[in-house]
Amino acid sequence: MFARLALKSLMDRKGSVLLSLLAMAVSIFVLLGVEHIRHQAKESFSNTVSGVDLIVGARTGSLNLLLYSVFRIGNPTNNIHWDSFTQVSSNPKVKWAIPISLGDSHKGYRVLGTTDDYFQYFSYGNKRKLEFEQGKPFSNVLDVVLGAEVAKQLNYQLGEKLVLAHGVAETSFSLHDDKPFEVVGILEPTGTPVDQTLHVSLQGIEAIHIDWQQGVKMPNSSVSIEELANVDLTPKSITAFMLGLNSRMATFRVQRDINNFDKEPLMAILPGVALSELWQMMGILENTLMLVSTLVFVAACLGVSAMLLASIRERHREIHLLRVIGAPPRFLFFLIQLEALVITICGVILGSTLLTGCLVLAQDYLVSQFGLHVGIEIFTPSNLYLIAAIIGASIIVAMIPSFSGYRNARSTRE
Repeated sequence: MFARLALKSLMDRKGSVLLSLLAMAVSIFVLLGVEHIRHQAKESFSNTVSGVDLIVGARTGSLNLLLYSVFRIGNPTNNIHWDSFTQVSSNPKVKWAIPISLGDSHKGYRVLGTTDDYFQYFSYGNKRKLEFEQGKPFSNVLDVVLGAEVAKQLNYQLGEKLVLAHGVAETSFSLHDDKPFEVVGILEPTGTPVDQTLHVSLQGIEAIHIDWQQGVKMPNSSVSIEELANVDLTPKSITAFMLGLNSRMATFRVQRDINNFDKEPLMAILPGVALSELWQMMGILENTLMLVSTLVFVAACLGVSAMLLASIRERHREIHLLRVIGAPPRFLFFLIQLEALVITICGVILGSTLLTGCLVLAQDYLVSQFGLHVGIEIFTPSNLYLIAAIIGASIIVAMIPSFSGYRNARSTRE
């Protein structure tokens, strides 16, 4: 009866209640959305690379090196000579080394040149290795292995031919169309930038650039696919490389040796430390977004409170009738509290539904544009605590109209 009375009272004022409900739903949508994407982004970035002790590149900022080598964001300041890579990787303290060569693309997706060691040693998440959904690693010069998202979005299958483009622009007119690659493998989804990457051999990168200089194809100097067998395709330079060491105890020693490398200026970073720097820089933005979201929610709560407070002036007959049939003042107090609770719960349901729908629609876009995998399961422990705090805050704010109704009920009886 109590709940039915609250629902009927709200329905009598459905116009103002609907506006308050929409404001509450939008505020909850923003608040839960910011919190969910913040946690998902941290989890996605943290799971991108695992088991790598050092990342080495040309001397630059540690964040820039981390972003372009791991997340395929940005560009390197310079390349590394191949001789420098072989010298560092031959260090007895180094267990494995994965070279990385960037700079080409295919329909907006990055191309990564590497070796077979990439598929053997690279890991993500909790040291999970890369696995093949179809096919195998590249073995020939013009073989390519696709990330799961590339194969899905471009609808590629094993055996298909594709042409790489020079540079990383989404639309490029500098195509390596004289040397098409054949799809020989498709990786299983990882939820990392690996899914948006095309993997080729370092020899493949050299092969498509053998008749190019300064980013321009040289006229009358074409090398055919058949002639590649007689050409030395040892790479002259790479973009960066990842190192796994025999002992974690040697990490800082190897890092210092690389940073003091005498052949060329190199920089070695610890991925975990660089990620911590990234989160420190993002902390201000996160806190600002949370503050704005909280203020939006507070504004919505105050709107609901104002609506309920204004409605008391229109409910003198209702209050008088309730007092006549013997309802105590606290009855009206809890009735208004229940009305605020109903609006908040409906706002949570509507806001959560809108957020889930938007995540479903934007999932592919976030993956393709930012390499960010955001799950649609929004009812995580942190968000459940946030929803509980939202309900608690709405009850507290509703105290204002509830006490006003309580006083009016007492004065009516008197």
